[in-house]
Amino acid sequence: MGIGTLLPVFYLLMRALDADASQLGEIVFRQRNLFLLLNTLKLVAVVLTLGTLFALPAAWLVTRTDIRFKGLLSFLMALPLAVPGYVMAYALLGLSGYYGFARQWAGISLPPLHGLWGAGLALSLYTFPYLFLNLRAAFLGMDPALEESAQSLGKSRLVIFRHIVLPQLWPAMVASWLIVGLYVIGDFGAIALMRYEVFSYAIFTQYSGAFDRTYAAWLSLMLLALTVVALSAQRAVTRNRRFARTGTGSARITRPIGLGRWHLAAWAFFALVVLCSLGLPLMVLGHWMRLGVPEADWAHLGRTALGTFLTAGPTAILTMVLAVPVVVLTLRHPGPFASLIERLAFMGYATPALAFALAMVAFALRTAPFLYQSYALLMFAYVMSFVALAFGPLRLALLQIGTKQEEAARALGVSPTAAFMRVVLPRLRRPMVAGSLLVFIMVVKELPITYLLAPMGYSTLAMNVFSRTNEGMMGDAAPLALSIILFSSLFVGLILKYEGSAARAAGK
Repeated sequence: MGIGTLLPVFYLLMRALDADASQLGEIVFRQRNLFLLLNTLKLVAVVLTLGTLFALPAAWLVTRTDIRFKGLLSFLMALPLAVPGYVMAYALLGLSGYYGFARQWAGISLPPLHGLWGAGLALSLYTFPYLFLNLRAAFLGMDPALEESAQSLGKSRLVIFRHIVLPQLWPAMVASWLIVGLYVIGDFGAIALMRYEVFSYAIFTQYSGAFDRTYAAWLSLMLLALTVVALSAQRAVTRNRRFARTGTGSARITRPIGLGRWHLAAWAFFALVVLCSLGLPLMVLGHWMRLGVPEADWAHLGRTALGTFLTAGPTAILTMVLAVPVVVLTLRHPGPFASLIERLAFMGYATPALAFALAMVAFALRTAPFLYQSYALLMFAYVMSFVALAFGPLRLALLQIGTKQEEAARALGVSPTAAFMRVVLPRLRRPMVAGSLLVFIMVVKELPITYLLAPMGYSTLAMNVFSRTNEGMMGDAAPLALSIILFSSLFVGLILKYEGSAARAAGK
């Protein structure tokens, strides 16, 4: 895995070292680099703040209160994962202007939503489910004994949340912030539509236009340096934290908190989030569908959907098979080697997708030409790029499980491997499925890697949507874009249904 994730780094270094010594200082210390860095950091801060404000209250409401239809609400909160980012950005842009939705429906002319806040809102609305799913899993995995003890001592709910609940959520929040932050700095579609200049936009422009690929390589290396800093910070703030139950007996099911008069406020919150993250994109797609349905090639759509599934499904499984031993090594056998493996895994996710794909192309053409444009290379690139997505749910689950039961099994003469397989692995099923879901949906929506590495004749839903949208064929793109949403929402529903069944079984 380490070699696979380092391939893009080798490629970028080779490109970067093409610069003459006289050019090096001008490239590295160019004033524009600082401008791009500040813009990137501001965008990440806006997205993480807005995403947390969406996800944390939603996760608490569906796991800790007596609000009704929790399964449906969880499904709706996770469903924006299925919405392509550029569709979300286009929908937000469609609200403003003389011909926007707001003016046509309400007679209100809104100012154009460009720049930092436009890009930040678009990215927040389709990345907050990463936070929601991890926080929801964290709430479901908590033992309520500490909270009940604090409540019996007269502590208020706010104090209990701040001093007991929030520290237990910290690993899930940090892991989710890392994933979302790395995604934001590598996104291109939504940022380009919002006309906000960050590292990813500059890299794509340099590569696609073949203007200065040496400068683009240096920009990519700067992004990787940001990744290393983020990984170091993540490890520092979660080091030596353990949240497993240490007492005897089994954990009790949390008693739901009655919302009382706050029910209306809770439903208003969910309605606002769902309207912005799902209602608006679906309205835009509905407008496009009026033109696209009469001329849609349904046979082509079916073949494309099947091809997407046959690639995304095995990729998600292979990614999880690789992620489990990495997370176990990091938590159960911490040290320099484990830290290095974890950082290398995140390097694959943090490398800009275009640079990652070009590195894979260069690797195949120079070392194994028969791999170029093969399914094997495509899936290998997917796994190396997205393996870090599966770390968050697995890491939190292992922190909550602890080592007591595994050590007890080993004391009875069971080998370490058998103890892990019998005691720990069954309790990892939910986070494994959740991690696989995240990888699956990312593969369904992925573009640059697929464009450069896909075999001849192979096409995905995302490739078709993006190409038609880029050519202004909105009507033709609408059925395909809606298929992505429906296709991904099916798997969101399956994971949430599975989690609900597992939770009910645990309570019996």
